[in-house]
Amino acid sequence: MDLRQLRYFTQIVESGSLSKASRQLFIAQPALSQQLSKLEGEVGKPLLNRSAKGVSPTENGLALYHHARFMLRQLDQALSIARQESGAVQGMVSLGLPATTLSAIGLPLVRRIRERYPSILLNVVEGMSGHLGQMMRMGQLDLAVLFSSDAAPDLTVDALLEEELFVMLPKHSRLVPARRTSLAIAEAAALPLILPTGTHGLRRRISAEFDRRNLSPRVVAEIDSLSLLMNCVYDDMGATIKPMAAILHEDERGRKWRALPISDARITRRNYLYSLMPDRLSTAAAAVGAELRETARRLVDTGVWSGVASVQPKTARKRVQPAEASGAAVS
Repeated sequence: MDLRQLRYFTQIVESGSLSKASRQLFIAQPALSQQLSKLEGEVGKPLLNRSAKGVSPTENGLALYHHARFMLRQLDQALSIARQESGAVQGMVSLGLPATTLSAIGLPLVRRIRERYPSILLNVVEGMSGHLGQMMRMGQLDLAVLFSSDAAPDLTVDALLEEELFVMLPKHSRLVPARRTSLAIAEAAALPLILPTGTHGLRRRISAEFDRRNLSPRVVAEIDSLSLLMNCVYDDMGATIKPMAAILHEDERGRKWRALPISDARITRRNYLYSLMPDRLSTAAAAVGAELRETARRLVDTGVWSGVASVQPKTARKRVQPAEASGAAVS
Protein backbone atom coordinates (compact mmCIF):
# COMPACT_ATOMS: atom_id res chain seq x y z
CA MET A 1 0.00 0.00 0.00
CA ASP A 2 1.32 3.45 -0.87
CA LEU A 3 0.06 7.01 -0.58
CA ARG A 4 -0.80 7.18 -4.27
CA GLN A 5 -3.23 4.28 -3.88
CA LEU A 6 -4.81 5.95 -0.85
CA ARG A 7 -5.24 9.21 -2.77
CA TYR A 8 -6.84 7.32 -5.64
CA PHE A 9 -9.13 5.42 -3.27
CA THR A 10 -10.35 8.54 -1.42
CA GLN A 11 -11.10 10.27 -4.72
CA ILE A 12 -13.10 7.25 -5.93
CA VAL A 13 -15.19 7.26 -2.74
CA GLU A 14 -15.82 11.00 -2.96
CA SER A 15 -16.62 10.88 -6.68
CA GLY A 16 -18.97 7.90 -6.40
CA SER A 17 -17.68 6.33 -9.60
CA LEU A 18 -14.41 5.29 -11.19
CA SER A 19 -15.08 7.28 -14.35
CA LYS A 20 -15.57 10.53 -12.43
CA ALA A 21 -12.53 9.81 -10.28
CA SER A 22 -10.38 9.13 -13.32
CA ARG A 23 -11.31 12.54 -14.74
CA GLN A 24 -10.56 14.26 -11.43
CA LEU A 25 -7.21 12.49 -11.12
CA PHE A 26 -6.27 12.80 -14.81
CA ILE A 27 -5.57 9.06 -14.99
CA ALA A 28 -7.01 6.47 -17.38
CA GLN A 29 -9.82 4.43 -15.88
CA PRO A 30 -8.15 1.02 -16.55
CA ALA A 31 -5.03 2.18 -14.70
CA LEU A 32 -7.18 3.46 -11.83
CA SER A 33 -9.03 0.14 -11.64
CA GLN A 34 -5.71 -1.68 -11.53
CA GLN A 35 -4.50 0.40 -8.59
CA LEU A 36 -7.79 -0.21 -6.78
CA SER A 37 -7.49 -3.97 -7.34
CA LYS A 38 -3.95 -3.91 -5.90
CA LEU A 39 -5.20 -2.05 -2.84
CA GLU A 40 -8.07 -4.48 -2.29
CA GLY A 41 -5.66 -7.39 -2.76
CA GLU A 42 -3.34 -6.01 -0.10
CA VAL A 43 -6.20 -5.34 2.32
CA GLY A 44 -7.65 -8.77 1.64
CA LYS A 45 -11.27 -7.57 1.58
CA PRO A 46 -13.53 -5.71 -0.87
CA LEU A 47 -13.46 -1.97 -0.34
CA LEU A 48 -16.23 -0.91 -2.72
CA ASN A 49 -19.72 -2.02 -3.62
CA ARG A 50 -20.12 -1.78 -7.38
CA SER A 51 -23.42 -1.21 -9.19
CA ALA A 52 -24.77 0.32 -12.39
CA LYS A 53 -25.18 3.60 -10.51
CA GLY A 54 -21.55 3.76 -9.43
CA VAL A 55 -19.61 2.68 -6.35
CA SER A 56 -19.98 3.09 -2.61
CA PRO A 57 -17.62 2.01 0.18
CA THR A 58 -18.12 -1.23 2.04
CA GLU A 59 -17.90 -1.15 5.83
CA ASN A 60 -14.18 -1.90 5.59
CA GLY A 61 -13.81 0.60 2.78
CA LEU A 62 -15.46 3.34 4.80
CA ALA A 63 -13.14 2.68 7.74
CA LEU A 64 -10.12 2.86 5.43
CA TYR A 65 -11.47 6.03 3.82
CA HIS A 66 -11.73 7.88 7.16
CA HIS A 67 -8.19 6.93 8.18
CA ALA A 68 -6.80 7.62 4.71
CA ARG A 69 -8.32 11.11 4.68
CA PHE A 70 -6.70 11.85 8.02
CA MET A 71 -3.32 10.45 6.97
CA LEU A 72 -3.30 12.42 3.71
CA ARG A 73 -4.25 15.66 5.47
CA GLN A 74 -1.52 15.06 8.04
CA LEU A 75 1.00 14.48 5.26
CA ASP A 76 -0.01 17.69 3.50
CA GLN A 77 0.31 19.59 6.79
CA ALA A 78 3.72 18.03 7.50
CA LEU A 79 5.01 19.04 4.07
CA SER A 80 3.63 22.55 4.56
CA ILE A 81 5.36 22.87 7.92
CA ALA A 82 8.64 21.59 6.48
CA ARG A 83 8.51 24.15 3.67
CA GLN A 84 7.57 27.16 5.76
CA GLU A 85 9.93 29.98 6.60
CA SER A 86 11.32 30.04 10.11
CA GLY A 87 8.72 31.44 12.53
CA ALA A 88 5.97 31.67 9.91
CA VAL A 89 2.58 30.05 10.42
CA GLN A 90 1.80 28.36 7.15
CA GLY A 91 -0.48 25.73 5.69
CA MET A 92 -3.94 25.06 4.32
CA VAL A 93 -6.90 25.25 6.70
CA SER A 94 -10.41 24.11 5.76
CA LEU A 95 -13.21 25.88 7.62
CA GLY A 96 -16.92 25.07 7.30
CA LEU A 97 -19.46 27.84 7.94
CA PRO A 98 -23.27 27.78 7.66
CA ALA A 99 -24.72 30.46 5.36
CA THR A 100 -25.96 32.85 8.07
CA THR A 101 -22.73 32.61 10.08
CA LEU A 102 -20.72 33.09 6.89
CA SER A 103 -22.67 36.22 5.98
CA ALA A 104 -21.77 37.78 9.33
CA ILE A 105 -18.21 36.68 9.94
CA GLY A 106 -16.87 35.50 6.58
CA LEU A 107 -15.46 38.73 5.14
CA PRO A 108 -13.93 40.15 8.36
CA LEU A 109 -12.40 36.76 9.18
CA VAL A 110 -10.80 36.30 5.76
CA ARG A 111 -9.52 39.87 5.90
CA ARG A 112 -8.03 39.28 9.36
CA ILE A 113 -6.33 36.03 8.31
CA ARG A 114 -4.86 37.66 5.21
CA GLU A 115 -3.49 40.52 7.31
CA ARG A 116 -2.08 38.47 10.18
CA TYR A 117 -1.25 35.14 8.53
CA PRO A 118 -0.55 35.74 4.83
CA SER A 119 1.04 32.29 4.49
CA ILE A 120 -2.14 30.47 5.53
CA LEU A 121 -4.27 29.23 2.64
CA LEU A 122 -7.81 29.47 4.03
CA ASN A 123 -10.36 27.20 2.38
CA VAL A 124 -13.88 28.29 3.40
CA VAL A 125 -16.74 25.86 2.72
CA GLU A 126 -20.34 27.07 2.93
CA GLY A 127 -23.05 24.52 3.64
CA MET A 128 -25.91 23.42 5.84
CA SER A 129 -24.94 22.45 9.36
CA GLY A 130 -25.75 18.77 8.82
CA HIS A 131 -23.54 18.54 5.74
CA LEU A 132 -20.68 20.37 7.46
CA GLY A 133 -20.99 18.01 10.43
CA GLN A 134 -20.64 15.07 8.08
CA MET A 135 -17.55 16.65 6.52
CA MET A 136 -16.02 17.12 9.98
CA ARG A 137 -16.68 13.48 10.85
CA MET A 138 -15.07 12.39 7.57
CA GLY A 139 -11.95 14.46 8.24
CA GLN A 140 -12.56 16.84 5.34
CA LEU A 141 -12.54 19.98 7.53
CA ASP A 142 -10.20 21.26 10.22
CA LEU A 143 -12.81 23.55 11.78
CA ALA A 144 -16.54 24.14 11.49
CA VAL A 145 -19.30 26.14 13.12
CA LEU A 146 -22.28 23.89 13.84
CA PHE A 147 -25.54 24.29 15.74
CA SER A 148 -25.47 21.19 17.93
CA SER A 149 -23.10 20.23 20.74
CA ASP A 150 -23.12 16.55 19.73
CA ALA A 151 -22.92 16.85 15.95
CA ALA A 152 -19.55 15.12 15.62
CA PRO A 153 -17.97 12.78 18.20
CA ASP A 154 -14.24 12.59 18.96
CA LEU A 155 -13.75 16.27 18.17
CA THR A 156 -13.16 19.35 20.27
CA VAL A 157 -16.30 21.48 20.63
CA ASP A 158 -16.68 24.88 22.32
CA ALA A 159 -19.73 27.12 22.57
CA LEU A 160 -19.14 30.22 20.47
CA LEU A 161 -22.30 32.34 20.18
CA GLU A 162 -25.96 32.37 21.04
CA GLU A 163 -28.22 33.98 18.45
CA GLU A 164 -31.78 35.16 18.94
CA LEU A 165 -34.23 34.62 16.09
CA PHE A 166 -36.44 37.44 14.81
CA VAL A 167 -39.35 37.83 12.43
CA MET A 168 -37.81 39.58 9.42
CA LEU A 169 -39.45 41.51 6.63
CA PRO A 170 -38.45 44.45 4.45
CA LYS A 171 -39.03 47.91 5.87
CA HIS A 172 -41.51 48.68 3.10
CA SER A 173 -43.64 45.60 3.82
CA ARG A 174 -47.29 46.04 4.78
CA LEU A 175 -47.60 42.61 6.35
CA VAL A 176 -47.04 44.09 9.81
CA PRO A 177 -48.14 47.64 10.76
CA ALA A 178 -45.20 50.04 11.09
CA ARG A 179 -46.17 50.86 14.68
CA ARG A 180 -45.53 47.29 15.86
CA THR A 181 -42.25 46.73 17.71
CA SER A 182 -42.70 43.01 18.37
CA LEU A 183 -44.96 40.09 17.52
CA ALA A 184 -46.49 37.26 19.51
CA ILE A 185 -45.54 33.82 18.24
CA ALA A 186 -49.15 33.18 17.14
CA GLU A 187 -49.01 36.35 15.03
CA ALA A 188 -45.74 35.18 13.48
CA ALA A 189 -47.33 31.81 12.62
CA ALA A 190 -50.20 33.59 10.85
CA LEU A 191 -47.86 35.48 8.50
CA PRO A 192 -47.01 34.04 5.08
CA LEU A 193 -43.64 32.55 5.98
CA ILE A 194 -40.69 31.64 3.80
CA LEU A 195 -38.52 29.17 5.71
CA PRO A 196 -35.78 26.60 5.08
CA THR A 197 -36.82 23.00 4.49
CA GLY A 198 -37.32 20.53 7.32
CA THR A 199 -33.80 19.13 6.89
CA HIS A 200 -32.37 22.48 8.01
CA GLY A 201 -31.58 22.81 11.72
CA LEU A 202 -33.03 26.31 11.86
CA ARG A 203 -36.36 25.08 10.54
CA ARG A 204 -36.47 22.31 13.14
CA ARG A 205 -35.75 24.84 15.89
CA ILE A 206 -38.59 27.12 14.71
CA SER A 207 -41.01 24.24 14.21
CA ALA A 208 -40.35 22.97 17.74
CA GLU A 209 -41.54 26.30 19.17
CA PHE A 210 -44.68 26.28 17.03
CA ASP A 211 -45.41 22.67 17.96
CA ARG A 212 -45.10 23.41 21.67
CA ARG A 213 -47.96 25.88 21.31
CA ASN A 214 -50.02 23.77 18.88
CA LEU A 215 -49.57 26.37 16.14
CA SER A 216 -49.60 25.59 12.42
CA PRO A 217 -47.39 28.13 10.63
CA ARG A 218 -48.53 29.46 7.27
CA VAL A 219 -45.52 28.40 5.19
CA VAL A 220 -45.77 29.61 1.57
CA ALA A 221 -42.30 28.56 0.38
CA GLU A 222 -39.38 26.43 1.55
CA ILE A 223 -35.93 27.56 0.40
CA ASP A 224 -32.53 26.37 1.63
CA SER A 225 -30.55 29.05 -0.23
CA LEU A 226 -30.08 32.00 2.12
CA SER A 227 -29.62 34.54 -0.68
CA LEU A 228 -32.69 33.38 -2.61
CA LEU A 229 -34.81 33.19 0.54
CA MET A 230 -33.91 36.74 1.56
CA ASN A 231 -34.47 38.00 -2.00
CA CYS A 232 -37.98 36.50 -1.97
CA VAL A 233 -38.73 38.10 1.39
CA TYR A 234 -37.45 41.46 0.21
CA ASP A 235 -39.69 41.10 -2.85
CA ASP A 236 -42.57 41.07 -0.33
CA MET A 237 -43.58 37.46 -0.93
CA GLY A 238 -43.67 36.84 2.80
CA ALA A 239 -41.74 37.13 6.06
CA THR A 240 -39.09 34.85 7.52
CA ILE A 241 -37.57 33.96 10.89
CA LYS A 242 -33.81 34.35 11.02
CA PRO A 243 -30.93 35.51 13.23
CA MET A 244 -29.59 39.02 12.71
CA ALA A 245 -26.64 37.64 10.75
CA ALA A 246 -28.97 37.21 7.77
CA ILE A 247 -29.24 40.98 7.30
CA LEU A 248 -25.94 42.14 8.79
CA HIS A 249 -24.50 43.46 5.53
CA GLU A 250 -27.72 44.31 3.71
CA ASP A 251 -27.05 48.06 3.93
CA GLU A 252 -24.28 47.54 1.37
CA ARG A 253 -27.03 46.57 -1.08
CA GLY A 254 -29.22 49.50 -0.09
CA ARG A 255 -31.86 47.25 1.45
CA LYS A 256 -33.52 48.12 4.77
CA TRP A 257 -35.19 45.59 7.02
CA ARG A 258 -37.31 45.24 10.13
CA ALA A 259 -36.31 42.63 12.69
CA LEU A 260 -39.14 42.09 15.16
CA PRO A 261 -38.49 40.15 18.38
CA ILE A 262 -41.04 37.53 19.39
CA SER A 263 -42.59 38.85 22.59
CA ASP A 264 -43.82 35.63 24.20
CA ALA A 265 -41.15 33.12 23.11
CA ARG A 266 -37.43 33.83 23.07
CA ILE A 267 -36.16 31.51 20.35
CA THR A 268 -32.38 31.13 20.34
CA ARG A 269 -29.80 29.09 18.51
CA ARG A 270 -26.31 28.35 19.81
CA ASN A 271 -23.27 28.24 17.53
CA TYR A 272 -20.51 25.75 18.40
CA LEU A 273 -16.95 25.81 17.11
CA TYR A 274 -15.73 22.32 16.23
CA SER A 275 -12.10 21.43 15.62
CA LEU A 276 -9.88 18.40 15.41
CA MET A 277 -8.40 17.16 18.68
CA PRO A 278 -5.35 19.22 19.81
CA ASP A 279 -2.87 16.47 18.88
CA ARG A 280 -4.28 16.43 15.32
CA LEU A 281 -4.80 20.17 14.87
CA SER A 282 -2.16 22.02 12.90
CA THR A 283 -0.67 25.27 14.12
CA ALA A 284 -2.33 27.06 11.22
CA ALA A 285 -5.77 25.62 12.03
CA ALA A 286 -5.37 26.53 15.70
CA ALA A 287 -4.53 30.09 14.66
CA VAL A 288 -7.62 30.30 12.42
CA GLY A 289 -9.81 29.00 15.25
CA ALA A 290 -8.47 31.64 17.63
CA GLU A 291 -8.97 34.38 15.04
CA LEU A 292 -12.53 33.21 14.34
CA ARG A 293 -13.44 33.45 18.02
CA GLU A 294 -11.76 36.85 18.35
CA THR A 295 -13.45 38.19 15.20
CA ALA A 296 -16.85 37.05 16.46
CA ARG A 297 -16.20 38.65 19.87
CA ARG A 298 -15.26 41.97 18.30
CA LEU A 299 -18.31 42.03 16.04
CA VAL A 300 -20.56 41.41 19.05
CA ASP A 301 -18.79 43.76 21.47
CA THR A 302 -18.77 46.67 19.01
CA GLY A 303 -22.48 46.21 18.25
CA VAL A 304 -21.89 45.40 14.58
CA TRP A 305 -23.42 41.95 15.10
CA SER A 306 -26.53 42.54 17.19
CA GLY A 307 -29.03 40.09 18.61
CA VAL A 308 -26.12 37.86 19.59
CA ALA A 309 -24.30 36.97 22.82
CA SER A 310 -20.73 35.71 22.93
CA VAL A 311 -20.46 32.56 25.03
CA GLN A 312 -17.46 31.92 27.23
CA PRO A 313 -16.75 28.59 28.96
CA LYS A 314 -19.38 28.19 31.69
CA THR A 315 -20.20 31.89 31.37
CA ALA A 316 -22.54 33.61 28.94
CA ARG A 317 -22.44 37.30 28.22
CA LYS A 318 -25.57 39.34 28.72
CA ARG A 319 -27.86 39.05 25.70
CA VAL A 320 -27.31 41.85 23.22
CA GLN A 321 -30.48 43.59 22.06
CA PRO A 322 -30.67 44.44 18.35
CA ALA A 323 -30.55 48.10 17.48
CA GLU A 324 -30.80 50.29 14.42
CA ALA A 325 -27.49 49.35 12.85
CA SER A 326 -25.85 48.34 9.61
CA GLY A 327 -28.48 46.97 7.28
CA ALA A 328 -31.14 46.52 9.98
CA ALA A 329 -33.98 48.78 11.01
CA VAL A 330 -35.65 47.35 14.09
CA SER A 331 -39.09 48.82 14.38
